[in-house]
Amino acid sequence: MTTETATQIPQHVAIVMDGNGRWAKARGLPRLAGHKQGAEAVERIVRAAHDAGVKVLTLFAFSTENWKRPADEVSGLMSLLLQYMRSKTADMHKNNVRLKIIGDRSRLGKDIIATIESAEELTKANDGITVLMALSYSGRWDIENAMQKIAAKVQSNELQPTDITQDVIDAHLSTAGLPDPDLIIRTSGEHRVSNFLLWQGAYSEYYFTEAYWPDFDAATLSQAIESYQKRDRRFGKINVKAV
Repeated sequence: MTTETATQIPQHVAIVMDGNGRWAKARGLPRLAGHKQGAEAVERIVRAAHDAGVKVLTLFAFSTENWKRPADEVSGLMSLLLQYMRSKTADMHKNNVRLKIIGDRSRLGKDIIATIESAEELTKANDGITVLMALSYSGRWDIENAMQKIAAKVQSNELQPTDITQDVIDAHLSTAGLPDPDLIIRTSGEHRVSNFLLWQGAYSEYYFTEAYWPDFDAATLSQAIESYQKRDRRFGKINVKAV
């Protein structure tokens, strides 16, 4: 990687979609109402990211830790996800969006898995914006899963321990074949990584906004991109011109 000033549009933007529950609480509404508004924001931001020239958009929808939430909230979220996938996939396909779901599918219901597989199959040849939905996902799970795949190949003599490089690890992560995120955005005023894209985000630029996810819009995305464009990305090197 080379030193660069980030004047261009980030190729890959990832967003921790946070604040649905607090958005609802501030309005005296149940938490699920906030999640419903958050789902509407997804459609809005996919369109805005595409219009801005972003090539890959990763959205942190549900973490492995979120399974610890109250059962009724988890059930409501899964129902909302299923409804969203079934109602929006055709539109995404029409708009040339390629959809990919990353995360641990073993904990998802059969109906959700079938819907995910159908959506991925329908949109796999689309060459517009690629949308990764991180569902039942965590960065540690991603690395653990990659290590298990690599260990199995070492055990079967497909790989030797000395063959294991960063490129090999990249190739076994859920984001294999896609660029690392240039910009990671977190909404709702929190300043945490929250176990999101730990390997892939090693040199990402971060942007934090006070806006709750349901209020996140094209203007807020534009502000994040403008902030990114003002930054000097050195990737651990020194910008000689600035010395």
